[in-house]
Amino acid sequence: MKRIFTIILLLSCIACNQKEETVIIKVAAIKGRKAIKISGIDYAILSEINRDSTINKWQSLAPVFKMPKDTDLKSYQSVQLGKYTIVNKELVFTPDTPFNSAETYFVRFFKFADNNSVLDYATGKKKLKQVPYQDFVF
Repeated sequence: MKRIFTIILLLSCIACNQKEETVIIKVAAIKGRKAIKISGIDYAILSEINRDSTINKWQSLAPVFKMPKDTDLKSYQSVQLGKYTIVNKELVFTPDTPFNSAETYFVRFFKFADNNSVLDYATGKKKLKQVPYQDFVF
């Protein structure tokens, strides 16, 4: 939990020190749909998170899920297991079990810096599960 708090602190500090910018995240299937790449994340943030030795650290930022038939149940799906790597300043996810071409999947990208301060998390006003997110379907 300390590692996640440190990541949130780092993301908030970076966000505070930068001018207001619109971050555009893109998700695309690559290698014949055997992997996906997530681009648009600041390379400094990717590098810092990559140095963290916490297991499943990337799943706290960009977990991958299989889309349920009833999309109201998206928040209750199991995380797709796999390996995250950084390639050419982009985050690449390769699943343990290959993506099924007949299925739809989504990446839930958590936006730690949007209107959230570290103080909100430290004082308990906000919980990690309340962090705003955006889903990218592929």
